[in-house]
Amino acid sequence: MNDRQNLLTVEHLSTFFHLESGVAKAVQDVSLSLARGETMGLVGESGCGKSVTALSVMRLIPSPPGKIESGKIVFSDRDLLTLSEEKMRHVRGNDIAMIFQEPMTSLNPVFTIGFQIMEAVMLHQRVGKKEALARTIEMLKLVGIPDPVERVNEYPHQLSGGMRQRIMIAMALSCNPDLLIADEPTTALDVTIQAQIMELLARLQDELGMAILLITHDLGIVAGVADRMAVMYAGRIVEEGPTGNVFSRTGHPYTKGLVKSVPRLDTVRDRLWVIEGTVPDAADLPTGCPFNPRCPLADERCRIELPELNEIEPHHTARCFYSDRVATL
Repeated sequence: MNDRQNLLTVEHLSTFFHLESGVAKAVQDVSLSLARGETMGLVGESGCGKSVTALSVMRLIPSPPGKIESGKIVFSDRDLLTLSEEKMRHVRGNDIAMIFQEPMTSLNPVFTIGFQIMEAVMLHQRVGKKEALARTIEMLKLVGIPDPVERVNEYPHQLSGGMRQRIMIAMALSCNPDLLIADEPTTALDVTIQAQIMELLARLQDELGMAILLITHDLGIVAGVADRMAVMYAGRIVEEGPTGNVFSRTGHPYTKGLVKSVPRLDTVRDRLWVIEGTVPDAADLPTGCPFNPRCPLADERCRIELPELNEIEPHHTARCFYSDRVATL
């Protein structure tokens, strides 16, 4: 995929946090791309660097202690890391929007939902209050909120978790962004509402033509909606490719462990599969491959050398010396 087709291209991004205890290397040398209208799943355990990658794209890393150390983030032919803060504020919400996993902490409890969506529309679209209200009601209808004319005057605490997440989606899409970053958008919801939210995002993507970067630890969701997926571990991408290829020809032991950890109805097990050990401290990463202390294939080479991302089939790469042996796990 060449750069002219890409809406977003991240090249060799590194984001560190300078703490009293040391330097936490949250994101290291991450490269990924996203085409217009495409959905990419960014997956991995908590603490692997998924959300920090998204916040780096939005330039919302708290500084100090965080700092984007190196790399390029090119969005629509503009390197976001070179923009002034004023220009970046225009990009946020208008061109790139983000929704978070817990809507109750993202919505202001003392303002009505209508006011909060209208505020975003008036700020970015430079329209009057009447037009902003009409746009707000239109967006509430679009995301399936019943009685939108009445709902604009309600407060976040008057709505269910699923409704609040729909409000966050309406707010994010109110300015017709080209890219939506969805950070664990269904984590706090029950499975029925999860399915409704993902179906809603898929429908809106078809209608609006936006790209989606979906950050999640749920491989089931990724399998159902993502065109491509990238797997992160200890701040690095360890596998990336078309979703079907990554599932059918897994090239990294960590990805294999995640896939085997997903509960399945067609397989009876006494217990769920687990990946032994824990994610390493970002301020104290092991030498060599960061997964080597937990990897059943690791040998002395893995404890000394860091593998490169190697192509195991067209458009499918994995950061492992022994990708050809992963199928045996």
